[in-house]
Amino acid sequence: MSSAHQNAPLLSIGQVLSLLQPEFADVSPSKLRFLEERGLITPARTQSGYRKFSQGDVERLRLVLAMQRDCYLPLNVIKQYLFDVDAGLNPAMPGGSIAGAPSMLNGARRYSRGDLLRETRANAALLNDAVSASLVAAAETYGEDAVAVLKSLVELQKVGIEPRHLRGFRAAADREVGLIESALVPVARRNSVSSRAQTAERAGEIAAQLEVVRTSLIRSALGKLAP
Repeated sequence: MSSAHQNAPLLSIGQVLSLLQPEFADVSPSKLRFLEERGLITPARTQSGYRKFSQGDVERLRLVLAMQRDCYLPLNVIKQYLFDVDAGLNPAMPGGSIAGAPSMLNGARRYSRGDLLRETRANAALLNDAVSASLVAAAETYGEDAVAVLKSLVELQKVGIEPRHLRGFRAAADREVGLIESALVPVARRNSVSSRAQTAERAGEIAAQLEVVRTSLIRSALGKLAP
């Protein structure tokens, strides 16, 4: 950790939320407490028991939240990655197929529209078409997931596949979200602090399992294309 970070004042949970919520709108005190309970962060405590967060804790939280949001990784996978980092190892980033995975030092990068186009070598028309097809959400800034999608769309366009051909992907994604919501109803009904955090984590785990099934089906179908 840099000397600047070491000398920086510790932050209250409210101050941490004000730093994180512009990028992670759904982060809450209960979410931070849940991550602490699961061993993802270990904030300091005052004599009165109040949590105090260092700049390093905030960076770590950004990484955890970005890995959940952008890579759909379950907390046990993220925890193992952080354990390896803390041990001085150099583990591969889980979900490494997503371009530009977040850095432990810099947090998840955000891109302006111009930055996004330069990073992906896409033109404005392609981005507009991707937004129209609901493949990329319209926003003032974009995350690594938008970079990965737009880079793929650039390559797909080279073989004649346009965003309009992929509109069904949004409908399929919405159906999957419906499946996940149905599966999580028993947990969500508990309406407690821990159950809300568990719901978010379990949703990521179910999404990862659905991705395994989808990938297997595509590979099987591709096998039938061989002469």
